[in-house]
Amino acid sequence: MPRPTNLACLAGSLLLSAGLATGQQTIRQQETQTRQSDRQMEPQMQRDHQRKTTDAQDSEATLRGMRVAILTGEGLQDAETLMPLAFLQNRGAEVTVIGIEPGLVSAYNSDIEVLIEKSVRDASPDDFDALVLPGGRAPDQLREHSEVVEFAREFFETGKPVAAICHGPQILATAGVLEGREATCVESISDEMKEAGAEYKDKEVVRDGNLITSRVPDDIPVFVSTLEKSMLEHAARHRGSSRMGTE
Repeated sequence: MPRPTNLACLAGSLLLSAGLATGQQTIRQQETQTRQSDRQMEPQMQRDHQRKTTDAQDSEATLRGMRVAILTGEGLQDAETLMPLAFLQNRGAEVTVIGIEPGLVSAYNSDIEVLIEKSVRDASPDDFDALVLPGGRAPDQLREHSEVVEFAREFFETGKPVAAICHGPQILATAGVLEGREATCVESISDEMKEAGAEYKDKEVVRDGNLITSRVPDDIPVFVSTLEKSMLEHAARHRGSSRMGTE
């Protein structure tokens, strides 16, 4: 039986292999250079260096304080699940993996197992600032459950960002929220998206309002960066509306 995978380590490895993080060799070179430089610095210069490093790390935490749900299940696609998870966590977001029931589920394309932390029945759209729907075989099974479809529909209707990749849009098609929307997906389900009322685009990422869609694992870098931008814009609009309401 495959052993549960350490998500942080695995996702970090996936990010490295996809070019979303600096290569290990470059990191080692930078660490060596930093250690050599530190030994030569005066104490005040060392403090300045440490402060700048901390500031740089903080500047990457663009999503600090935001909460994201990743909705998946048995038969998930490993990269489409773990790479967005790692990206979001690296940006400071709190990520919760939700599904039918808490417990381990397996990827269809590897021996990776992912822990479902919370049942969708115990989750509310109010608990999260964005929703991610990875692909694989999981979406087609998940949409057989009314609680999943209802959660996706209610979340979509809040106007908060919903990001679906590969087969992920199948859940949204069943939820009936794609009518008149521009979207993309893996080509094999493009006809299904059209039947659901979506205007299919064969592009690496399509953003239509709060809906963000992509096709395949190769699209993940632009997929997650578009999600980040959408979350920041939605948060800024929300803050602006809150200020106007108090004036």
